[in-house]
Amino acid sequence: MLNKRQIYLDNSAATRLDEQVLDTMKPYFFDKYGIATSEFAYSQGIEAREVLDNARQSLATALGASPEEFIFSSGSTESSNIALKGVALALGDQKGKHIIVSGIEDFPVLNSARALEKQGFKVTYLDVDGDGFVNLDRLKETITNETILVSIQHANQEIGTIQDIKGITGICRERGVLFHTDATHTFTRVPLDVSNIPVDLITVAAHTIHGPKGIGGLYIRKGTKIAKWVDGGFQEFDIRAGIENIPGAAGFARAVELVTPEETMRLQSMRDRIIDRVLTEIPDTVLNGHRWKRLPHNANISFHFIEGEAITLHLDMHGFAVSTGSACFSRSLEGSHVIFGIGGDHERAHGSIRFTFGRYNSMEDVDAIVQTLDEVVSELRSISPLGKQK
Repeated sequence: MLNKRQIYLDNSAATRLDEQVLDTMKPYFFDKYGIATSEFAYSQGIEAREVLDNARQSLATALGASPEEFIFSSGSTESSNIALKGVALALGDQKGKHIIVSGIEDFPVLNSARALEKQGFKVTYLDVDGDGFVNLDRLKETITNETILVSIQHANQEIGTIQDIKGITGICRERGVLFHTDATHTFTRVPLDVSNIPVDLITVAAHTIHGPKGIGGLYIRKGTKIAKWVDGGFQEFDIRAGIENIPGAAGFARAVELVTPEETMRLQSMRDRIIDRVLTEIPDTVLNGHRWKRLPHNANISFHFIEGEAITLHLDMHGFAVSTGSACFSRSLEGSHVIFGIGGDHERAHGSIRFTFGRYNSMEDVDAIVQTLDEVVSELRSISPLGKQK
């Protein structure tokens, strides 16, 4: 019996907008649609500036920062581009042209680093261990007098492993190197306070916490040298040009306000339940990423002898939305670089499924998908050319 209701379990890709966030945003689309750079011309511009400033204050406070250290962007991709390319432009000719990133970063960081390589920068891609952790001793060895920036994500977008940000920051501080972390998937869910952990640059976004798409931010510690790399106006402290997204900024701030520790614990309980049930009830499965030091809403599991593409399509027919690391679901036609990065082979990468939970999921959703998974996996394995289960 196919499930008529769509159960969405891909909340690391995007989340459903919270109605309270939409209510906060609506006035700035229809009634109060002035832009903040018109603050000296008329009252709507003054109000737009106040909304923007208040949202900036809320988001900066969530990071333990000051409002002048936070700029808005169009999302996590732009924020990470600004961080890497802005630092490269500011320091490349002054200090050196060496950058360090982990090999399992999300594509905004990886492809920014690759773009900088084409401009003459040297990039070191740090290996990770079987759980996805960067080796801190290896990081120390890799930093040179030419190193200007280290960029290592707070938590991985696929396998959920949370890095030792405090340890990494300590090494970078000791060596006088700037440190950027992509906190797209941890912001508000995993504590990161810049007054306690002195990260220099942090990427955040609204689309993973039931906020609007198309709005993000970048924390830039006061005194950090960063250059403007997109020409235009003088918005966002003359770092990021372009008309400010007032509805998005207001919605982002409201989305942050709505996240609670109790909700995060509820997501974690769903994460633990699906991991425990799948690993014990469905044979030939393996968890990707660390069992406990992982995002509270993320479970990534590989199913041996079958393709993640087939699992995803069958689950979709039953009303479940999940994502896979299979090459067939990649425009590059390559399997997950993250699974390969933790030592997985093609079978493990192509058979990986990511389940990520959000505000509108329930424990009943977990039980429903486990039951369907059992049926789907058994059926697919019975016809799989990859081999029979042991």
